[in-house]
Amino acid sequence: MSKSGSLIPSGVLITGASSGIGEYLARQYAAPGIRLALTGRNAERLEAVAEICRTKGAAVECHTTPVTDAGAMRALILDFAARGRLDLVLANAGISGGFKDWGGFDAHVREVAAVNIDGVFNTVNPAIEAMLGQEASPLLGQNRMPLRGQIGVVASLASFLPLPGAAIYSASKAFARVYAEALRSQLAPKGIGISSICPGFVVSRMTAKNRFPMPFLMETEPAARRIAQGLAENRARIAFPWPMLAVMRLLESLPYPLTSWLLSRAPAKE
Repeated sequence: MSKSGSLIPSGVLITGASSGIGEYLARQYAAPGIRLALTGRNAERLEAVAEICRTKGAAVECHTTPVTDAGAMRALILDFAARGRLDLVLANAGISGGFKDWGGFDAHVREVAAVNIDGVFNTVNPAIEAMLGQEASPLLGQNRMPLRGQIGVVASLASFLPLPGAAIYSASKAFARVYAEALRSQLAPKGIGISSICPGFVVSRMTAKNRFPMPFLMETEPAARRIAQGLAENRARIAFPWPMLAVMRLLESLPYPLTSWLLSRAPAKE
């Protein structure tokens, strides 16, 4: 049982699980009686995560299925659901980075959008399809109603502002956040919970590339614990750390010309 009183999900699928938040979410949910399906681009790193989860008693399967492949992702998710309950899906896969010159801008934008936007569609949509086809479990959801399943969509605190130095990243994460939050009220009567997950800077392979100060940088394990607790409570939005969220909200509330001027001085992603 979790601290909130809801049951631990028995079937969990996590994309982007070979490192960072995805890896530590897999570790967080790994336990006897838990089925984990993990996806990631690097088979070696993914298998290393799987081995850690197996030592904790979970039954783990690894897939290098690209989240950009709609047909393959749908087949993977529906197959996993058909072999047991699909209680929780975490659409965590995402990429970042910048571009070196404007000649590579279009290719950069499309690469990030394919993972951060299409990847969300390709994970969330078949998860909804699978969950609609299964009975509600004792998992507690909104108004303490049983849930057919839960979905967590990993966005970012960057989704709250148009960051000039990370235009497609902040735009794609804004899509991920809004898509999850807009679907929530539609899915609630169907017994499906969906949450947007908006971390600030968290230690990962992605943030390791940043060459600028990262305020309120969090270690990965406590970030994963915070996400898992928010999902156990079926919160609509799981945003942290609060000081960074407060800064983003303050900037968002300022007159746009001033916000734009301030943001134009922020460092760009490399």
